[in-house]
Amino acid sequence: MGDKMYLSLIFKTVFLYFFIIFVYRLMGKKEVGQLSVVDLIVSILIAELIALGIESKNGNIFISVVPILVLVFIQILISYMTLKNDKLRYIIDGKPAVIIKNGKIDFNEMIKLRYSLDDLLTQLRLKGVKSIDKVKYAILETNGNLSVFSDDSTYPLPLILDGVIDYGVLDEIGKNYNWLINVLKKRNIELKDVFYAFYTSGKTFIIKREELL
Repeated sequence: MGDKMYLSLIFKTVFLYFFIIFVYRLMGKKEVGQLSVVDLIVSILIAELIALGIESKNGNIFISVVPILVLVFIQILISYMTLKNDKLRYIIDGKPAVIIKNGKIDFNEMIKLRYSLDDLLTQLRLKGVKSIDKVKYAILETNGNLSVFSDDSTYPLPLILDGVIDYGVLDEIGKNYNWLINVLKKRNIELKDVFYAFYTSGKTFIIKREELL
């Protein structure tokens, strides 16, 4: 009886090990630091279900497999929906926030995000930044990482994402809707055909949907 129990435990562990590798390949994740809040929740639930499957004494491995497949389906569905809908993506994943601009800290934004000054200074030290005055932009990403751009670096400002204009960026660079539309017209590109457009070093770069195919 004892030998059968150990053999069953080994089988379930090995099977679930390779099953989880397949699951994460299916979800397309690379690093833990790249996980959004939804992805992190799914990962935690998968870990709990795996533990439940291994500890199950009735030998039914599908007690873990079926719920995990359901979670993976939900995660892939949400990823697809947020890719097509900016508002839904911002609700679920949040939106990157500018914490430092031209050496000045935006404390109002930090309060909204419940991001403390100690958190900011810690991440700046980890990036090797000695003085806030030297920071041109510091952006808190949706996964909690801080992207830092120094005075001598060029930060690409996203103008269009999946056919949707970011008017906040237009205001920031001193441009307007008509200017952007004229840029597109000169290149014979329709707004709906733009997957991604960004502005850097006084130039506008555009990636069309057809270029991704």
